[in-house]
Amino acid sequence: MPNSQSNSLLTVQSDILQIPDSPPTGAGVNGETIHFSLIIPTYKERENIQNVIQILSRLLDEYLPGDYELIVVDDDSPDRTWEVAQSLMAEYHQLRVMRRQNERGLSSAVIRGWQVARGRVLGVIDGDLQHPPEVLGQLLRSIEQGADLAVASRHVDGGGVSSWSAIRRFLSRGAQVLGLILLPGVVGRVSDPMSGYFMVRRDCIAGVTLNPVGYKILLEVIGRGSIERIAEVGYVFCERQEGESKVTWKQYVEYIHHLLRLRLSTGILGRVNQNMGFPIRRFLRFGLVGLSGVFVDMAILYLLSDPSTLALPLTRSKIIAGEIAIFNNFLWNDAWTFADVSMQQKEWHHRLKRFLKFNIICLAGLVINVLVLNLVFNFVIPNRYIANLVAIAVATVWNFWVNLKLSWRVTDVK
Repeated sequence: MPNSQSNSLLTVQSDILQIPDSPPTGAGVNGETIHFSLIIPTYKERENIQNVIQILSRLLDEYLPGDYELIVVDDDSPDRTWEVAQSLMAEYHQLRVMRRQNERGLSSAVIRGWQVARGRVLGVIDGDLQHPPEVLGQLLRSIEQGADLAVASRHVDGGGVSSWSAIRRFLSRGAQVLGLILLPGVVGRVSDPMSGYFMVRRDCIAGVTLNPVGYKILLEVIGRGSIERIAEVGYVFCERQEGESKVTWKQYVEYIHHLLRLRLSTGILGRVNQNMGFPIRRFLRFGLVGLSGVFVDMAILYLLSDPSTLALPLTRSKIIAGEIAIFNNFLWNDAWTFADVSMQQKEWHHRLKRFLKFNIICLAGLVINVLVLNLVFNFVIPNRYIANLVAIAVATVWNFWVNLKLSWRVTDVK
């Protein structure tokens, strides 16, 4: 079948990262739907792309003749990978190419490809042959047999890695364990949550706003999509033959960031955030700042009240330690937790006004803190440090909520 768009590039969507229920108008030949769309995200894959297209086309021509498409989404590679792929469109009629110039990142590249895809089943595979193409047939059969999501896994029968170092294996398994701790309801559903080789039914993720971080989009699909049945197929991850590896420590940092974002926006925490309007992410920042204040508070309390140091009365020591911790916390909250507000009003008198409000609110919290400290120390646990931790926890909730409503808000407008 001749390709009427053999020399044209796909238009990059600029709206939110959301998959439509059906292909957008003009997405392909007569806007027709097909069975399978496979996205190949690339960056500096000039040496690999022709071989990848040739192998994938041969396999899919046998399995789904005329009922599939390959979409190369290139992040404006300096080696002009997109140009090489575009030159192949006349020979491979199922091939389409997108060049992204204003966005970067593998996960968003996959979603942009899915947005223009015509397939009822959407898939992704690396552009460097580290994902063996012959596994596509098994993944497609799993979908045909009723799976909503079919994942190629290194950790089931038939799976493995070819020549990973002990450190890389440790990091991979460590990332999975961390995921099971932070997000068991998502990570626990698959054996290889960091897999970048899978396919999913369009209707399971259509209409859902996706918000991925870094290179691992599978977590996003499972966490936000309507995925019921999952199938896994083993595959051996092979080292690349051409080009350079893109695996760095940054991927693991982004993976952790993604886990935390999903944790805060899905499940019980997500429902609390949506239904009550409670800013959980900001509260966590406030809590981390408060944690730094705990160390300041504890250190000053020890220096002032411990029998081996100054041995001042507990209440007086607590007031001084608390005030110093308040000043520490204000500086960090103003620069980080509420930075979006602070940047709108950064004159010195605005900062002074915020500090006075923060101080008054935290002094009220300090009163609560002192009362709780004495109650716990005298009637519950006769340990000054444990009692102090309990008092700090109670006061933290008070401090955050009232400061959110009163201290960091835009009050002066020109």
